[in-house]
Amino acid sequence: MTMTATTINAHKILEAGRQTIIAESEALSFLAASLDEKFTAAVELLATQNSRIIVSGIGKSGHVARKIAATLASVGQPAFFVHPAEASHGDLGMITPQDRLLLLSHSGETAELKSMLDYSRRFHIPLVAITAKENSNLASVADVTLCYPIVPEACPMGLAPTTSTAMMLALGDALAIATLHTRSFSPTDFRTFHPGGNLGKQLSRVRDFMHTGDRLPVVLKGTLMKECLIKMSYFGFGCVAIVDEDGLMSGVITDGDLRRHMHTELLNDAVETVMNPTPTMIAADILMAEALAIMQEKSITSLFISAHNKPIGILHIHDCLRAGII
Repeated sequence: MTMTATTINAHKILEAGRQTIIAESEALSFLAASLDEKFTAAVELLATQNSRIIVSGIGKSGHVARKIAATLASVGQPAFFVHPAEASHGDLGMITPQDRLLLLSHSGETAELKSMLDYSRRFHIPLVAITAKENSNLASVADVTLCYPIVPEACPMGLAPTTSTAMMLALGDALAIATLHTRSFSPTDFRTFHPGGNLGKQLSRVRDFMHTGDRLPVVLKGTLMKECLIKMSYFGFGCVAIVDEDGLMSGVITDGDLRRHMHTELLNDAVETVMNPTPTMIAADILMAEALAIMQEKSITSLFISAHNKPIGILHIHDCLRAGII
């Protein structure tokens, strides 16, 4: 089969893309193997209680620095990016002696970082450097230097920052995740910093969407079914909780229970003759996604939320829609 010029060109494009990814993945493998006690020292210095991390760099290093600052902030470590050029024109005032500096430079000789280096030494602000050059000016000034391996860039001319920036970014991610492990950071904390988008939806808790108080369908044991039906119809959840005089859960009546117990004298029966005495109940702090999974597994559309065996709320499958997890 004869290959056309278009086919040959497409093949070269795909091969270039694959080789770039392979080159960067190999560089990351070298980087992972190179981590040592300096990485631990960097995390311990950056993760100091009540300190902020100021991240900076210029050019491609600056773009990576912005992402690292955002990642640190997302895992509960206060961090922000300061542009090195703006720093020398007043933004140094954003940095306090209680902060920590994380500076990025491939060569370690970036002139624009000089004002931040001088400022850090003058006011004894701890400094971590990420660079490829162990003998650079930046490395000599920093309290801790993380050097990534010098490997060829994926660019065929060896000029465009590719493997180097990939390693910079990976080091930043590694610092952020390692910093997370130094504190008690839970999924609930994560949602605090990610209330929007899919992450926020995935981490929504039942307590944020359940119906409580006057919206909770509850009747006492001994209540006649004719009164119970009125309450079920009023609330519209298709179920009602049955409690004893102490407010403890005795059972649940659903639309399905009504159908299973249908007879001519049903309205005059007491609720306990119809109720399911072992209903499925959940806690308020579980994820909405978990609650939806339980509904699907049990083929039900509502769940009562309990605390100390007392109903405190109800969740309907429509609330899962409202939470955006369906």
